[in-house]
Amino acid sequence: MERVYNFAPGPSMLPLPVLEEVQRDLLCYGNTGMSVMEMSHRSKMYLDIFETTVADFRDVMGIPEGYKVLFLQGGATAMFAAVAMNLMRGGKADYVDSGNFAHNALVEAKKYGEVVVAGSSRDDNYTYIPEYTLSPDASYVHITTNNTIYGTRWSKIPETGNVPLVADMSSNILSEVYDVSKFGLIYAGAQKNVAPAGVVIVIVREDLLGNAMPITPKVMNFKEMADKDSKLNTPNCFGIYVAGRVFKWIKAQGGVAALEKVNIEKARLLYDFIDNSKLFKGTAMEKDRSRMNVTFITGDPDMDAKFCKEAGAKGLVNVKGHRIVGGMRASIYNAMPIEGVKALIDFMKAFELANA
Repeated sequence: MERVYNFAPGPSMLPLPVLEEVQRDLLCYGNTGMSVMEMSHRSKMYLDIFETTVADFRDVMGIPEGYKVLFLQGGATAMFAAVAMNLMRGGKADYVDSGNFAHNALVEAKKYGEVVVAGSSRDDNYTYIPEYTLSPDASYVHITTNNTIYGTRWSKIPETGNVPLVADMSSNILSEVYDVSKFGLIYAGAQKNVAPAGVVIVIVREDLLGNAMPITPKVMNFKEMADKDSKLNTPNCFGIYVAGRVFKWIKAQGGVAALEKVNIEKARLLYDFIDNSKLFKGTAMEKDRSRMNVTFITGDPDMDAKFCKEAGAKGLVNVKGHRIVGGMRASIYNAMPIEGVKALIDFMKAFELANA
């Protein structure tokens, strides 16, 4: 069977060259005589993989000195609690409520201290990034840089002064260039732009380590995990290995800056068609549109369902919108080639002619 264009929001597409490399390595990695999945996480053969993966990630992400990189488990959802337990210090934190996962993060953080909702677009169905007012005495400010379900993106990162900025970048990490030095902590579930589900990456400024609440589980204590180089317990060895292959693929594409140009073009093509369509309509405000998750509707739920079914039959799969909002969503992460976006647009044109 031929491979389809998979527009899933996560777990999502991985680059084909990476999948082919993983396939070759699956039974026997190099001359080790075993799969990565069979290696001890403390063996030299695996430590070589791990250390190279961390080094390549620091390179492609542009991480300066003074930051630790952790490969943890539990996904971004575990980090909703971990961030608060490590950084809130018995005080309060500002959260900008810009989408479903941004909201889930602030709800979880309320268990560990005072949460101030600095801004929210919840009442407007999260169709835009809200205005916000920050507290000068907050322990940190939390944002979600890309809102997967609603298709919005922070185009300008807040200036938070001496207050550490924390960002959930799960759905747009490595898709555009960020100045890591503007953040105190970045975390990202890997299953959208990096690796299979099961790995969460944390980039944390070293001066923020060592303040975890006494109740913090040791596997969620950033200092304890940093001290053990992410191997206090057995890490997701296979997922980290795949991430390493993706980082090398990113380098081969010319780095994140080169991918960003492609991502801008993919999003432009799709939004241009939607904006000029007589049938389809985008759901996010234009100024805050995501480059990774393009959300749109026809205005008729039955027509939306028909579109998703017929698109799937054409090998354009997983375009159904999230159950919370309905409609359609095309997730066009780094691994989605521009040919996939063009194929989707061609189908949308044909569907419009047949149904408008």
